[in-house]
Amino acid sequence: MDYRGLRQFLKRGGLIAYPTESCYGLGCDPSNRRAVQRLLKLKGRPQRKGLILIAAAFRQLRPYLAGLSAADQQKIAATWPGPHTWLLPATRTCPPWLTGGRSTIAVRVTAHPDAARLCRGLNMALVSTSANASGAKPARTYGECVRLFGAKVTVIPGRIGKRRRPSTIHDLASGAIIRS
Repeated sequence: MDYRGLRQFLKRGGLIAYPTESCYGLGCDPSNRRAVQRLLKLKGRPQRKGLILIAAAFRQLRPYLAGLSAADQQKIAATWPGPHTWLLPATRTCPPWLTGGRSTIAVRVTAHPDAARLCRGLNMALVSTSANASGAKPARTYGECVRLFGAKVTVIPGRIGKRRRPSTIHDLASGAIIRS
């Protein structure tokens, strides 16, 4: 795969669909406001809901995260890589189009080999939301993504993981499970 060309495409505001743990995900460069707005419009998803970022390694998420204690880092690290998304304190400079205006951001270090390879090859975290219109069933194949989005999205071929459900969402501050 031409990661350099794909990274330039994303930096210019391109949208991609790629396989994740349970379905195809829609993604873009998290720092590109225009791309995020296009993605939200395509899905019919309100910005106030916020978005998840995935990465191949914790270091790719650091630009978006406020400091964490050693104990908190250890707690989170015990679940990664894996299907566990954490609501963590966002930096003051974290874009509001990612957080939905909250002081936290949802992040995950993925265990899906293709999604992790993609983040590693691009050397960046990616926005990751299910590839579907808001409220509809997520796309599970390359072909479904092509039918749903046509030329609006570049679809990366691959197979989704074996999970039937989306990632579990943990709230670090309260200890609550937001989605299981």
